[in-house]
Amino acid sequence: MLDRLARAVGLSAVPVVFFGSAGLAVLFVAFALPFAPEFAAFFGLLTDFTVTYFGWFYILTVTGLLIFLIWVALSRYGNIRLSQDHERPEFGTWTWFTMLFAAGIGTILMFWGVAEPISHFATPPFEGVTPKSRESAELAMQIALYHFGLHTWTIFTLPALAIGYFTYRQGLPMRISSLFYTLLGRRIYGPMGWAIDIIAVLGTLFGVAVSVGLGTLQLHSGLAHLLGVPLGDLSRTVIVILITLVATISVVLGLDRGIKRLSQFNIMLALFILLFIWVAGPTLFLTAGTVENIGNYLQSLPRMAFWTESFQGTEWQRSWTVFYWAWTISWAPYVGIFIARISKGRTIRQFVGGALGAPLLFTVVWFSVFGLAAFDLELERGVDMTTQVQADVSVALFHFLEQFPFSTLTSALSVVIIIVFLTTSADSAALVIDQLTRRDDQPSRTAQRAFWTLLLGTISATLLLGGGLGALQNVITTLGFPFCVLLVFMAVALTQALHADYLGYSLDDLVEGRAPGLDPMGTDTESVMEDEPPVPRGRHD
Repeated sequence: MLDRLARAVGLSAVPVVFFGSAGLAVLFVAFALPFAPEFAAFFGLLTDFTVTYFGWFYILTVTGLLIFLIWVALSRYGNIRLSQDHERPEFGTWTWFTMLFAAGIGTILMFWGVAEPISHFATPPFEGVTPKSRESAELAMQIALYHFGLHTWTIFTLPALAIGYFTYRQGLPMRISSLFYTLLGRRIYGPMGWAIDIIAVLGTLFGVAVSVGLGTLQLHSGLAHLLGVPLGDLSRTVIVILITLVATISVVLGLDRGIKRLSQFNIMLALFILLFIWVAGPTLFLTAGTVENIGNYLQSLPRMAFWTESFQGTEWQRSWTVFYWAWTISWAPYVGIFIARISKGRTIRQFVGGALGAPLLFTVVWFSVFGLAAFDLELERGVDMTTQVQADVSVALFHFLEQFPFSTLTSALSVVIIIVFLTTSADSAALVIDQLTRRDDQPSRTAQRAFWTLLLGTISATLLLGGGLGALQNVITTLGFPFCVLLVFMAVALTQALHADYLGYSLDDLVEGRAPGLDPMGTDTESVMEDEPPVPRGRHD
């Protein structure tokens, strides 16, 4: 029906994605607002079902994709470029690393830098670990780095790799459906492709809405703590409205360069606070602890990567690991497109190494400085951080900063950082969604970008009114599952395309059966049948 409507007014098939995703999102808001308790209960039941029966799937999928990316980077496909062979990277290595740092981690690090380590320190998930002990502190750092280290960036890196390859090397449209060309052929331009793109758009909408919601909770608590702003739904709604309006104004005015400079300035502020805590806190302990955290993280990674709490029968992973993976997966289309755009010209080996390694290094430093400094306050200086965090996780950062000099200044700077991260995330997400929902020959229109920004803010406010942090977690855990399944097929499709490319065949050769297949051992089946080793016929010797 939507297809006929689109064609009747002279539009291509892509507006079906616009109508479909926008319509579903609007329906969600229309039904969720008047029936908030019922919707909260409904998504609570869906989350219970998803976690109970498919929590293991989230854990296994993300770990499996990490292994897949490492294999691809080290394999014979590692020298294939995310561009034509003669093209080289558009950005220098340092600039590229800086831009990777800016992608997808701003509000996450600000919200959880203190809150997560202290939460696991107070209530360790493993049996036999004494709460609020040095052993629980060590375990808490391992868990925090597991959640925000290689696994998180695996979820971002795989779509970015696939988008960069299929767009810049194979010339397909920069849409999520294009990544499944080897599996679906030209059906990506029909209902199956539209369904994939709608899932990607909805995932991005709700994923960024959750981030705006979490940032609003933290900003709300910070303003209440610093300025006495009253707590309540009204204040939170006003904050969401203001953030949405600022993001919409930037979209309408086209302040792309200004937002880019503002984002760079914001990163400098975050680094300033990081260095300040390192200098003002127990510097030697933080430095030595950071080094030790790297080893502990790598040592504990195999256990954490496959742990599903099967023998404990608890629901800890529902609120932590599964929620994180679902949340990050919902961001994957948005961050993937951003990373792909800045990575054109790099080889797969360079790309995977940089996209996993550089953010991991910064994440280790950030969580080590904030987490270890919080432990020092609790264990050595007698500051009860755990009670404060358990009372209100969103105000953890501001309670933490109060224990250091110039707390008013650092808290104010933190508020600025959170505001800018939220507005730039909403703004840039609207740009990506607009790209996913318009024709290739259609220019980006201000009204459409503004529509997506306003809708994103509306969804965020709806989720906050429908149950706060719990509602945010339940909705994203459920909605992230379809895209988690797509990630698996994405890896399969990418492997097939890389194999054909390596042997010198086109995607059409592969789809139409003119290229050799790929058996489970990664061998050229045509060469095996001829009883001779595979001979690369491509340009990637």
